[in-house]
Amino acid sequence: MSESPTKTVATSPAGARQSSLVTPEGSTTIADTVVSKIAGIAAGEVTGVHALGGGTARAIGTLRERIPGARTNHSQGVSVEVGETEAAVDLDLVAEYGVSIADLANGIRRNVISAVERMTGLHVVEVNVAVNDVHLPQDDAPPPAPQEQRVQ
Repeated sequence: MSESPTKTVATSPAGARQSSLVTPEGSTTIADTVVSKIAGIAAGEVTGVHALGGGTARAIGTLRERIPGARTNHSQGVSVEVGETEAAVDLDLVAEYGVSIADLANGIRRNVISAVERMTGLHVVEVNVAVNDVHLPQDDAPPPAPQEQRVQ
């Protein structure tokens, strides 16, 4: 009879992952919004990512950007779970037509893990990528036709 492998989680401090965030002098906490912004920017830097977020999130983001003085939401389409020493990231995005989605997801994972770990010191345990749509070149709206002035 074969036994199935079990996962053992270390509970003693000796088995815990060493982190520069928890030291004898004190601890550093990093807010979820910080990690989500870093992950969103890192994901958006990868060639082949058209936009982050699902349809509704992108529509609201477009409206928000039209408001004078409003800022771009870099964490759109990003959700994170942040612990004391680890983080997990979920991304929703739209890919450009023609790119290999598997290669795109791997590139996003590499970039997000590198950026989050380098900037925060947190260990990224997983990056889940959900591709919700594919952007086609003809989806871009043509520029509006110039309007004639009624009064000269």
